[in-house]
Amino acid sequence: MTGHFLPGTDGVLFQRDRAWHPPADTPGYKSSTLRAPRHSLLSFGPTRSEMAGPTFGHERLGALDNDLIRNFSQDGGDAIGQRLVVYGQVLDENARPVPGTLVEFWQANAGGRYRHKKEGYVAALDPNFGGFGRAITDAQGFYHFRTVRPGAYPWPNGGNDWRPSHIHFSIFGHAFAQRLITQMYFEGDPMIWQCPIVGTIPDRAAIEQLIARLDRHNTTPMDALAYRFDIVLRGRRSTMFENRLEGN
Repeated sequence: MTGHFLPGTDGVLFQRDRAWHPPADTPGYKSSTLRAPRHSLLSFGPTRSEMAGPTFGHERLGALDNDLIRNFSQDGGDAIGQRLVVYGQVLDENARPVPGTLVEFWQANAGGRYRHKKEGYVAALDPNFGGFGRAITDAQGFYHFRTVRPGAYPWPNGGNDWRPSHIHFSIFGHAFAQRLITQMYFEGDPMIWQCPIVGTIPDRAAIEQLIARLDRHNTTPMDALAYRFDIVLRGRRSTMFENRLEGN
């Protein structure tokens, strides 16, 4: 990740590179046309309620909040699927770690199904998998969690479009109103390059930044593979955040 930053630039804020991120209206991703703004964007600073609004408390995190394999267990068993450890570092635009950051993650189960009422895919639910967790970054900006590899699933975009395996992330600032949302994909998945949502991103390097890398050095022997996914909060090579395409 350090290759995206300039040495000797501590404290410098870099303007976001809009060409690095997808346009708001991308016909291949049909629902983007309905959501795209019709007028020029306006930039507003943070409001007082955003800066002083409700905050999260470290004491509210439970011992299994970062263990999706066991944190929804209904019968004492583990979630079904290939077991993984996902970890990474939250960084600012100058590659400095950001400690004490709340990171949330949610995903489909190993069969590609989410646990919510409006799910339209017929894959089976895993009774021991809720698909949600959270963690706080440590002093060096690192987070980690255990999970199972999410399955691919179809979605009604072009008739036969499938989402590749992915995990959703949200990263909070000092308050809940300060939230960035992104998605993580898995190294080597050919479906990444067939996905209309991924295809909205014009720069291949920006797509590569959303792909977690297999890390054999941090696997749990005889248990779980490890993938590393670093998150860059702002700047010219910010991670693509789907809720803040205008900048953050």
